[in-house]
Amino acid sequence: MIYLSEKNLNGLGVDWTETVDVIEKAVMALSEKDFAQPVKPYLRYRDLTNRIIAMPAFIGGEFNSAGIKWIASFPGNIENNIPRAHSVVILNKAETGEPYGIINTAMLSILRTASVSGLMLKYFDNLRNLENVKVGMTGFGPIGQYHMKMCFDILKDKIDKFYIYDLREVDESLIDPAIRDKVVIAESWQEAYDDADVFMTCTVSKAPYIDKKPKEGSLQLNVSLRDYKTSIFDYVKDAIIVDDWEEICREKTDVEMLHLEKGLQEEQTKSIVDMVAGGCMEDYPKDAIIMFNPMGMAVFDIALGVYYLGKAQKEGVGTVLE
Repeated sequence: MIYLSEKNLNGLGVDWTETVDVIEKAVMALSEKDFAQPVKPYLRYRDLTNRIIAMPAFIGGEFNSAGIKWIASFPGNIENNIPRAHSVVILNKAETGEPYGIINTAMLSILRTASVSGLMLKYFDNLRNLENVKVGMTGFGPIGQYHMKMCFDILKDKIDKFYIYDLREVDESLIDPAIRDKVVIAESWQEAYDDADVFMTCTVSKAPYIDKKPKEGSLQLNVSLRDYKTSIFDYVKDAIIVDDWEEICREKTDVEMLHLEKGLQEEQTKSIVDMVAGGCMEDYPKDAIIMFNPMGMAVFDIALGVYYLGKAQKEGVGTVLE
């Protein structure tokens, strides 16, 4: 069995083209029904804003592995300079069930989240042929920081300005000097949002606050899932994409609130499989506001875990356990 730590994973680095490709291949396995993924349970106790989530899955195709991610999210940790998220991924051989890898770092979850957004961004760029892109983002914790890295890697010189807003002071030392001249520290979420061709929520918001119409023809990456008020429904109702309806329509996500308050139904949405295997983005009008809501799928964590474990074995990285 190979054990990988956060230091190991950081040492292996990130090739966003490859990690996005991993997610795309995993989506194709979903389209071929070569997977198993029960709805993940949430463990809560005492302070109910905290949660620990069990995410088991099997993904076939070239990954052919089962496994589980056990991830804790304690939003209050940031007030004590402790990371909000902590997670461990265990990989099992599909044929025998033998565990063969342990990846002990929340970084894998961060990279999975940003890579799924990267896949959406790739398809959106292919559809709209983006130029002079204005990107807006709320939240500049680890999820936000890696989303920024991913965006600049995928869109490169197509980005005109990248607006960041965070309730906490943005640590500018975390911004790559090579892109600093394109980054604007916004004074409000509205400044980051109003003219954004691509807008991302990367917060730990406890209550929705976005109540304005997004820019026409924009992509709304609702990564943190609890930032939009239901009043935006009429603007996005015809182009809502989810990773998995059964997962996303619960736990007081924006999608569940749209379901309960505005009557949004599964058949009114498309899935990430519809986008990759069915080309659903091509059916949207050019001025449609596309809203993607990812609850987070365990199959993607397992697929990315297999990718990094293979990379580690090739480079002789990690600790061999008995």
